[in-house]
Amino acid sequence: MLVQGLLKRRALLLTLLVLLGIGGLPTPSRAAVEIGGHYTLETLDGNAVTEQSFVGRWQLVYFGFTLCADACPLALSQISAAMKDLGPLANRIQPIFITIDPERDSAESLKVYLSHFDRRIVGLRGTQAQTDAAADAFRVYFKQVKVKPESETYSIEHSSFLFLTKPDGSFARLLQGDEGAHRLADQLRQLVQ
Repeated sequence: MLVQGLLKRRALLLTLLVLLGIGGLPTPSRAAVEIGGHYTLETLDGNAVTEQSFVGRWQLVYFGFTLCADACPLALSQISAAMKDLGPLANRIQPIFITIDPERDSAESLKVYLSHFDRRIVGLRGTQAQTDAAADAFRVYFKQVKVKPESETYSIEHSSFLFLTKPDGSFARLLQGDEGAHRLADQLRQLVQ
C-alpha cells in the first residue's frame, strides 16, 4: 500500500511538471501549454472515433486501464455518481475512458470492466501508437513498470486527472479524479452551460 501511494504521488508530480512545462520537457510556452487535441481511436464495437465525434457535448476524459488497483475504479465510480447527481444536465456531458494498456485491455475486457460503472461512459482503445498520440495530446503521464525485476508482469504508473473539454473540443479544465462525486458534480454544474 505504501509503494502504491508513493507511485501515485510520483505520477501526480510528473504530470504536474509536464503540465507546467518544467523539467526540460518540450512545450510551446510555459504560459500556454495546450491540452487536448486530435486523437484517432476505436469504440469497443470497433467504430473509428476522433475528438470530432463528440463535438457539441462536453467531454469528460479519463485515461486508465482495467487492471488498475485503485485510481481508475475510484475515478470511474466518482464519474458515475457525479453523472447521476447531475440529473438532466448529465445529458450534455460525454464521459470517456481511454485505455493506456491496449495490449491487455481488449474490447471485450473493457466492456466487462465498464459495465460496473455508469452506462454513459464510452470506452475507447487503439493501437499503442494511437494510445501514445492521444496521451501526448492530453499531456497524460504513463509508464509500464515491472512488478518484480525478473517478472514479465507489469503495472502502469499514470496520472489520474479528468480532462473536461468544451462542446467545440477545446480544453476547459483539469479536474481531480479523487475529490469526491459531489464535488465533481458541483464543479461540472459551474462549468457546463
